[in-house]
Amino acid sequence: MLELTGPLDGSARRSRAAAFLATGAALTATLLGVASGPALAVPTAAGSPAAAVSTRTRADAPTIPVANVKAHLNQLQSIANANGGNRAHGRSGYKASLDYVKGKLDAAGFTTTVQQFTTSGATGYNLIADWPGGDTNHVVFAGSHLDSVNAGPGINDNGSGSAGILEVALAVAREGYKPDKHLRFGWWGAEELGMRGSQYYVNSLPSAERSKIDGYLNFDMIGSPNPGYYVYGYDANLQSLFEDWFAARNIATEVDHEGDGRSDHAPFQNVGIPVGGLFSGADYIKTDEQAQKWGGTAGRAFDACYHRSCDTYANLDDTALGTNTAAIAGAVWKLSGGSSTTPPGGKVFESKTRVDIPDAGAAVESPIAVTGITGKAPSALKVTVDIKHTYRGDLAVDLVGPSGRTYRLKNADSGDSAADVNATFTVDAATETANGTWKLRVQDVAPQDVGYVAGWKLTF
Repeated sequence: MLELTGPLDGSARRSRAAAFLATGAALTATLLGVASGPALAVPTAAGSPAAAVSTRTRADAPTIPVANVKAHLNQLQSIANANGGNRAHGRSGYKASLDYVKGKLDAAGFTTTVQQFTTSGATGYNLIADWPGGDTNHVVFAGSHLDSVNAGPGINDNGSGSAGILEVALAVAREGYKPDKHLRFGWWGAEELGMRGSQYYVNSLPSAERSKIDGYLNFDMIGSPNPGYYVYGYDANLQSLFEDWFAARNIATEVDHEGDGRSDHAPFQNVGIPVGGLFSGADYIKTDEQAQKWGGTAGRAFDACYHRSCDTYANLDDTALGTNTAAIAGAVWKLSGGSSTTPPGGKVFESKTRVDIPDAGAAVESPIAVTGITGKAPSALKVTVDIKHTYRGDLAVDLVGPSGRTYRLKNADSGDSAADVNATFTVDAATETANGTWKLRVQDVAPQDVGYVAGWKLTF
């Protein structure tokens, strides 16, 4: 996120934001014409090779494992380490970061475009990724800036937003998602110099193309170590979409003002495109009241390492990172209004044995013996889980491979009060020998609520 002392005046932006609010609300009225209710994972239930393709309920987003998001952030940290400690505009670390993201998207089937621009005497790069399909006259757009400041690796600012939307985009591909509206994702360069990359992109768009963007969602800092849960308040419908998502999970939110005009939503907003987004806080100080509702430490900055060398992989709050990424997925699925498909599965191994989960007790395991599969497990192993539980936020769920290696499927989340875990997860298990005993490991980490594993299966 751009420093508050950047070249654009925040108070002027607040006035302009108010002027655009009514226009934005009208333009986004059609965005919300999809099924209501919280975006919860549901099973995709891949069957035998002859089974019909199953579909995910409209507007339901898949589970986004926070471990996947952190894996991207670990890569960005490694890139910074290998390139002078930062990923800033004009530096080798930025281009290496862009190449990493592009490689993931290309492999997943996105159409990617690298846009070059020049600012401050150096070449900058934007990366745009379009998911094939959907009505291109109605574009749902999610973006984040990929650059850091010169002082550090920028893992929260803004590796967090960049990794969050990357993993949501990869989930779109894994799900075989077929949106009614066209999905586009963007990673912007030179935001820290004054939103130069996103401004270049918007300026380059003909007015006819701008009018096709139903809404732009911006994610700049979503894993702050002393986090808050802020929702952009520039468009009434997009604001309500996120507020309702968090309210359904008993998470309080506030309307963001700290980030007014300081990130890449501003160029879109300034040409009349409705904008929304999330933010977990930067250098402002958390109040006593905020600490009471969000936890953390009052009297300290939301991110004390903002724009400093200590903004590293250690400078993250996993709960905020995972919750905000899940909210991004929920918004993308709901706004684009499509359905997900899981292709007919390969060979299926299933356990229907009930395994009780002790309340606030030791982890339990449900085994499945896999035989008759040649070689290694797939890089997209499907793990379908059916757990009955009265408060699923208490549960941490892992897949354990024959080698003993664990793969985190779901973190415990005290804010997730919904019941049951019914979801299909995708695991890169390509290093595992397929044959052997696989286990679903579940632990209830908090008291009062109980449940059991009703069944689970692996689709190779």
